[in-house]
Amino acid sequence: MADKNNIMSNKLKTQKLLKGLNQAQAQAVKHTKGPLLIIAGPGTGKTMVITKKIAWLILNKQASADNILALTFTDKASQEMEERVDKILPYGYVDLWISTFHSFCQRILDDNGTDIGLPLKFTLLNSVQQAFLILDNFDKFELDYYKPLGNPTKFVREMTSHFSRLKDESISPADYLKYAATLELNKDSVMSDEALDVEVARIKEIAKAYHAYQQLLLDNNFLDFGDLINYTIKLFKQRPHILKKYQQQFKYILVDEFQDTNYAQYELVKLLSAPKNNITVVSDGDQGIYRWRGASYNNVIQFKQDFSALKQVILTTNYRTKQNILDMAYKFIQLNNPNRLEAQDKTINKKLTAKQAGQGEINYTCYQSQTDEVYGTIEKIISLKKQNPKTSWNDFAILVRTNAQAEQFCSALRSADISHQYLARTGLFSKPVIMDILSYLKLLDNYHESPAIYRILISPIFSNKIKNEDLINLMYFARRKNLSLYETIKNSANVPKISVKTVEQLKHLLSWIEKHTQMAKTEPVSKIVRAFLNDSGYARFLIKLADKKEEQSVAIISYLNQFLKKIASFEASNTDKSIANFSRIVELMIATGDVGSISSDDQAGPESVKVSTIHSAKGLEWQWVFITNLADKRFPTINRKEPIEIPEPLIKEIIPIGDIHIEEERRLFYVALTRAKQGLYLSFAENYGGKLKKKKSRFLTEIGFDKEIKAKTYNQNDFFQPTANIKASKEKFELPLPTKFSFSQFEGFKNCPLQYKFSFLLKIPRAGKFVFSFGKTMHDTLDKFLKQWLKEKNNKQSNLFSKPGKGNHSGLSLKNLLNIYEKIWIDDWYDSQKHAEEFKQSGKEQLKMFYNNFIKTKPNVKYLEQGIYFKIKNYSIIGKIDRVDEIKGGFEIIDYKTGNPKKIMSAKDKEQLFIYQLACEALPDKFDKPIKQLTFYYLKDGSRVSFQAKPAELDEMRLKIISIIDKIKQQHFPPQPSQLCKYCDFKGICEYRY
Repeated sequence: MADKNNIMSNKLKTQKLLKGLNQAQAQAVKHTKGPLLIIAGPGTGKTMVITKKIAWLILNKQASADNILALTFTDKASQEMEERVDKILPYGYVDLWISTFHSFCQRILDDNGTDIGLPLKFTLLNSVQQAFLILDNFDKFELDYYKPLGNPTKFVREMTSHFSRLKDESISPADYLKYAATLELNKDSVMSDEALDVEVARIKEIAKAYHAYQQLLLDNNFLDFGDLINYTIKLFKQRPHILKKYQQQFKYILVDEFQDTNYAQYELVKLLSAPKNNITVVSDGDQGIYRWRGASYNNVIQFKQDFSALKQVILTTNYRTKQNILDMAYKFIQLNNPNRLEAQDKTINKKLTAKQAGQGEINYTCYQSQTDEVYGTIEKIISLKKQNPKTSWNDFAILVRTNAQAEQFCSALRSADISHQYLARTGLFSKPVIMDILSYLKLLDNYHESPAIYRILISPIFSNKIKNEDLINLMYFARRKNLSLYETIKNSANVPKISVKTVEQLKHLLSWIEKHTQMAKTEPVSKIVRAFLNDSGYARFLIKLADKKEEQSVAIISYLNQFLKKIASFEASNTDKSIANFSRIVELMIATGDVGSISSDDQAGPESVKVSTIHSAKGLEWQWVFITNLADKRFPTINRKEPIEIPEPLIKEIIPIGDIHIEEERRLFYVALTRAKQGLYLSFAENYGGKLKKKKSRFLTEIGFDKEIKAKTYNQNDFFQPTANIKASKEKFELPLPTKFSFSQFEGFKNCPLQYKFSFLLKIPRAGKFVFSFGKTMHDTLDKFLKQWLKEKNNKQSNLFSKPGKGNHSGLSLKNLLNIYEKIWIDDWYDSQKHAEEFKQSGKEQLKMFYNNFIKTKPNVKYLEQGIYFKIKNYSIIGKIDRVDEIKGGFEIIDYKTGNPKKIMSAKDKEQLFIYQLACEALPDKFDKPIKQLTFYYLKDGSRVSFQAKPAELDEMRLKIISIIDKIKQQHFPPQPSQLCKYCDFKGICEYRY
């Protein structure tokens, strides 16, 4: 029976859904037939419109959740959209397809890629891994023009960027090679014969390099992000029955930030939306800051040509910004005409009308120096905070054009003791915790890296444990004796004036180095990093930070987890998983300007002033916005052409005419201007460190600040004096809680609330376990095998394993099952190769038993790896059911277990399947028959333990879920020591362990 709290009239719910929408927004939400173009300026509520449209379609029975595909450009945007839909819908759903383009395509290829010859299991490469693939196979590229003598690998990163752009345009290696072959026949060139010969050779070289790169990907079962889009298009074009399946599934397609789609992405959504063309795109070309060559309005024009019967809705009511700020921004962006949609299509008027009454403050200040600009900006923020005591630091943002311009503002905010957060997208490798780890890895690779040892000695590991004077004496002794710091530490007992306590601490360091050096001979870098974190006490240091309610603890642990993900990605795509190879890759990344991407949550932690690049600020808003560094050549920046450009005859898009770079920079400035709600403060300095006096940005003149004003200056001492007593109004710091809860979370909290905190809130990195590798291998094998079997059964299509020309063979064979197992075997975290082989053989025996069982019973498999999502008391519960079979009178829920079989089930053992049954009963559209049986399927011996849930047991489970989540919401996580401590992932760092 569905949760009573979820029962609500859909009619009343849809009425409530439309409440508060203006006429244009309501039109967009209610449109259900045919193509729809939504032109949505900044602050007009376009994300709300998309999410309410999804809810409207579901509540009005126009489509179920899995019939709607919503595509975004970032994981953060898709997550935010899903959470908004979650809040609107009164009940749960399954398979809500809200994702990025790349995640969507990866999901499609995971299930269908073998139909066009892709490997059953492929590894997705990022840009750094692409570069290393080229470097490791450099001789295969036969480079000359792009292999300068002094720096033969100079163009590697530029090549990967070029290949990525080619894939955005759906230009294949064959297309490029064909163009290169015909280029010599061009007799109309204005070049000299010699220059033309050089150009032809260059084009041929890069075309061949592109072909060689793509072949390397195929040979190694690798795909890059561009491949995800293009192979999905290829799949749909070459296998029309698969395309038809997804066309029938996705009755509605919605695309956010349509102005940022490239040629390939647009081709993909056109294919999917046919023939009904129920496609909604949301666009604002004036905010197109990610499109190559700024062609952000062309795809909208193309959309209007391709879908001539479309309905067009223009959102012009702005709910964010005061009218005078909007008017200034609108007048400014019109300077990009005629390369704007409004100028191309006279039916469109994009002038925004402010919903907020009154005028905003627009202020421009000229400073003598960069330091003066920094001090003046911070002083103005403090002044506004004093004038508006009820305001939050969250209401202030300092926007910069590049990452390099941010640090001085962050430093000044630290000096003024103002809580702040830098919304950086890069710079992971410069974070202190990551620098500490990289230093330690460098030390293990070379003991005599004295700077690396020094970094470890001043890290939090030895905080308050080694006196500063002892460290100075060590350094002095090392220099005087011409020894490395490592050699000095080994003989620290003989170093004059070194305390006994310090000598003992240094012995600890030497013991770690010895232990981890031995590990590094056989173990991958990930195990060494985790061993270092645990053995050194670094992990305990992070826990203590969190216990003290230190706000930076969440950010530090987030950086650590992101770093470990990069290591995991490195290990997945490299056979050499050693410290030396990993360090080599990181060093090359840093040398080529890649300092590590960061995924940051701008809402995490307590209130803080935000410092951000304008690119990172898109989609955000603040009461008061400071746009800084508005000097000539700083903003707008100097135009830098692509090092390797695509030949124009190969480009499939319309290329705008005019100063494309300035127009791109104008769009960036327009985005910055429209982040402000009521206060906009613009500044530039006459001196940023060079010899010549800087000129102000042309953008200041273009928005009306054409008169020269006297430059301000600040005395540093005078500045800090009045701010000595100005501190951040620090809120009580609380850890961000999950928005969705799972059985794993419930189990973790019940076993030990402190363990739950470590695992699900702090997300302390945990070492992998071979049982997880084995379990995932078995689950993935069965999932792949049964999905292929279902595909044959339901679609009667050629099976995956048939050899060409041999006819249509059944994929339901033991040989094929074991073939899948071999291809997706995960070899991580086993104690030894022998240990891994033992488990691998055991897995084969288990699969043979499963196969024989399956052949005998031939179950009616209904769903595989079915994602579930439902609500209890407005709490969102998520999970994934391994398998659902249709049996007499209803459904059977099956959960695979790779552990030791149980013959007798306690009430606690059954809880996972009770939760799954609650989910199914809350989702009648998907599960339209009763749940007749719950089964644990033990793969180890092929045994099954089946039972039925009594209504009272389900009611008790529902109350238990509410009770657990209520306790989690209280943010009280006491330790609960027990015999289970010996199995806990955090036993090495928990002082309360049993």
